[in-house]
Amino acid sequence: MNVQFKKGVLELCVLVLVAQKDRYGYELVATISEKFHIAEGTVYPLLRRLTMEGFFTAYLAESPEGPPRKYYQLTEKGRTYMNDLVLEWRIFARGVNEIIEEGIGL
Repeated sequence: MNVQFKKGVLELCVLVLVAQKDRYGYELVATISEKFHIAEGTVYPLLRRLTMEGFFTAYLAESPEGPPRKYYQLTEKGRTYMNDLVLEWRIFARGVNEIIEEGIGL
């Protein structure tokens, strides 16, 4: 998949997945990579930034498979931001799809 496409949607995907339930970094990478491959190193800087901006809180929880994991939880500010991004995405995606349909008749 086009790298620029991935960069554009990664933040939205992370916000939506954390809205479903609290998640840790590797879990996010694995879940997103089921749909399209992403490098593990792309998620952690994003998680730090979203936490610093107040969209996530983070906490450590014991793991049965090794050291404690850092889980991320969506804040109310994060939920509002996510809802705004989802709305923008739907408008954007609909516009792109219309252009494609008009251009190549799919």
